[in-house]
Amino acid sequence: APREQEHEEGPRRVALVGRPNVGKSSLINRLAKEERSVVDSVAGTTVDPVDSIVTLGGEEWRFVDTAGLRRKVNTASGMEYYASLRTEGAIQAAEVAVVLLAADEVISEQDQRVISQVVDAGRALVIAINKWDTLDEDRHDQLEREIERELARVKWATRINISATSGRGVGKLADHLRWALASWEKRVPTAELNQFVRALVQETPPPARGGRAPKIKYVTQADVRPPRFVVFSTGFLEAGYRRFLERKLREQWGFAGTPIEVSVKVREGRDRDAKKS
Repeated sequence: APREQEHEEGPRRVALVGRPNVGKSSLINRLAKEERSVVDSVAGTTVDPVDSIVTLGGEEWRFVDTAGLRRKVNTASGMEYYASLRTEGAIQAAEVAVVLLAADEVISEQDQRVISQVVDAGRALVIAINKWDTLDEDRHDQLEREIERELARVKWATRINISATSGRGVGKLADHLRWALASWEKRVPTAELNQFVRALVQETPPPARGGRAPKIKYVTQADVRPPRFVVFSTGFLEAGYRRFLERKLREQWGFAGTPIEVSVKVREGRDRDAKKS
């Protein structure tokens, strides 16, 4: 498995990302216990990412703090264009990304875009809700509903409520990073995987296409960081069935905090010939 050797010695790499003014600089300053980034209340004033070696949960982590994404890259101008490229760069350089959202503001298209960048890059994901302690009960309930609705596609992400200014909840961040990274690097033994999938398919076989139901021959985990599974089948599997398989793999093995990928390879060959004879 090529990716299993990729983790270099030294602190795990963390990208701290989010749109402008959600509290990234305040959080990194609290973690690093010094004024490492210049913070201004004008959105988007921290421009250059700064690597910070932070001790958290008894372990060192390499945090890359970036300016938030303010506009789509192709419409961003000057400083913002540069900052959004650096955010993309930080995600690529990291193993796990912490996406910071502001609890006192609605989840925006910009927030969604940052989350998509992390998922598309195949990085482990922790969602941190900042300023949680400033909310009243009504906003708590409203935000929970919003998260359920707007972040349904990343239900698997680990989530933590924090306050960058008071420090509340920040100490628990290390646990979430470790959980997400452990899932990101998880490998399921092939025999165990196939035993599980065989039982699953027996109970819920894939739907037929054109009068023929595809048969799943076997499944293999092709990669880690993030986990990628390949299903060898006698026919195409519908997207809905692939999502069903992903959901069941998650139920069985967790994978909290990591995207996983399920792809299909069609192998007809002998099966079709046998039916003809």
